[in-house]
Amino acid sequence: MTPETRRLLAALAVLILYLAFCALILLRARRRRQAAQLEAGGAEGLLIAHASQSGFAEELARRSAALLRQGSLPVRLAELGGLPAEALAGAGRALFVVSTTGEGDAPDAAARFVRGAMAGRPDLSGLRFGLLALGDRSYARFCAFGRSLDAWLRQCGASPLFDPIEVDDGDEAALRQWQQLLGRLAGGAAEGPGWGARDYGRWRLVERRLLNPGSLGGPAFHLALEPIGEAPPWCAGDIAEISPRNAPEAVAALLRRLGLAAAPGLESRLLPQDPAAIGKLAGLPPAALAEHLPPLPHRDYSIASLPADGRLELLVRQARHPDGRLGLGSGWLTVQAPLGGEVALRIRTNRSFHPPEPGRPLILIGNGTGLAGLRAHLRARQAAGERRNWLLFGERSRASDYFHGAEIEAWRAGGWLQRLDLAFSRDQPERVYVQDRLRAAAPELRRWVAEGAAIYVCGSLEGMSGGVHAVLVETLGAEAVSGLLEAGRYRRDVY
Repeated sequence: MTPETRRLLAALAVLILYLAFCALILLRARRRRQAAQLEAGGAEGLLIAHASQSGFAEELARRSAALLRQGSLPVRLAELGGLPAEALAGAGRALFVVSTTGEGDAPDAAARFVRGAMAGRPDLSGLRFGLLALGDRSYARFCAFGRSLDAWLRQCGASPLFDPIEVDDGDEAALRQWQQLLGRLAGGAAEGPGWGARDYGRWRLVERRLLNPGSLGGPAFHLALEPIGEAPPWCAGDIAEISPRNAPEAVAALLRRLGLAAAPGLESRLLPQDPAAIGKLAGLPPAALAEHLPPLPHRDYSIASLPADGRLELLVRQARHPDGRLGLGSGWLTVQAPLGGEVALRIRTNRSFHPPEPGRPLILIGNGTGLAGLRAHLRARQAAGERRNWLLFGERSRASDYFHGAEIEAWRAGGWLQRLDLAFSRDQPERVYVQDRLRAAAPELRRWVAEGAAIYVCGSLEGMSGGVHAVLVETLGAEAVSGLLEAGRYRRDVY
């Protein structure tokens, strides 16, 4: 390398650091302006605060704002994590759209609000509020953060505008109720189409490849879809929402139990499994069956590619119910959807897992099909010329479960991965997991964090995510980890 080249690279490094510093200053200034505007009081309109883990709460908050603006009601949108208690005290009226993550936790982006505002008891007696809480009843502590926020607001003297609305896995009836309440707030503004009815795009399934033949785990597939028409934009970290369909044999089985030859629309409806529920459908005319059944819920998957790749790629593991039936989304994508056939898909923006600002080192941690989200980030980092990347990935066996191993090794050989730690749990007598690799690299972890690294975790909620979090606390300290969460330098896309 010539002296001129070294001087040029040094100057470029200084420029990148300067731009990153300027971006941080601008971000802090924007947050101060936002807080000042909110503290100015309710004259500026109704406040809608959102706390989202995967982007759905933010999407619903924006839809709520659009509906209220139809009625000429001034509205201000804000992230809950950036609000001081004083802003709520002067807001007058506020709506909260919040999700619960993990086993009852607040979204990562709300950590600052939980540690700050909710740790005290400010006087909110001048605040009237409404609450939309998003959750999933398959978890023990359903809507726990929404419920704790509601209790805290009431303890601080705030008065509810209406009873809290709790949404189980995007339930259409609950969302429609929320829309109706918003319409009343806006003076009878039109409610518009139901928010549960998504505007899906048309995509063609062009590749389905088994990634782990011979694995001790469930089959995992690499899937590729191409848009029929113009592809919508997306960013690393965004989510693909799939609208699945029932297997033909599942529809046929229900029709046999009802003594019917055919009925329209059942491929997109949630089919009952309980004999009593099936019995309630007996005697209905075939054309009326579908309207008595709720639509199938959508399924979310981390996107493993970028728009520049020309197609949307996923990593999906087959799931099965205890009775052997394939999972709804994974069964549709890995078995039932015909290759070359259409799949209904829409992209949901997930800002809480978007790439860090330029120049920041990135530590990517995941297991299993959680590699999907990390793969998109690594592709984005390569496209941006960012080489300070460290990947920690875990699965069962290197021989059968090193998903996209050739691509990962090429990144390492090309200098796009400065460090790679792999944990194949079944390749030695003792079980070794990704959190164990992270613990063994504690000195390096401290150094990267001290140098400004962000930490992104993608994969299973049970085991991996909790284990990684425990190692981070053990290595960096609880206060430091909380600080990383609040600064957006520790982000999680776990399920």
